[in-house]
Amino acid sequence: MAGGPGDAPDRSHRPFDAGLQPERTALAWRRMALAVAVGSLAALRILPEVLGLWALVPAALGAAVSLVALIVSQRRYRRIHTILTTSDSDRVALSGGALPAALAVATVAGGIMALAAAVQLGQRITY
Repeated sequence: MAGGPGDAPDRSHRPFDAGLQPERTALAWRRMALAVAVGSLAALRILPEVLGLWALVPAALGAAVSLVALIVSQRRYRRIHTILTTSDSDRVALSGGALPAALAVATVAGGIMALAAAVQLGQRITY
């Protein structure tokens, strides 16, 4: 008997909408986490000659930020996907701006460390 309540398709295993907005957002956060990880590896390669053992600090912070961003964004995606696929409403409450704010603070801190490294390197170069 088609059309009965037991024949309703299970929405939890398919994307919510044809535009895949939550999926695109999750992929963007994954790309950002990968970029931060690559940047921290580059810092680990470049900064030891300038900062010595202190070069481990920005590399470790970058790796930690990357990992936290990946975990938090995946949890956020799962939560939003579950809400969208199990409720009758198409609206979801936003989860706040803690993740973008933390990333902004980490980026500014990384920029300040890079500026300090550049100034220190500039002082070592003799003409």
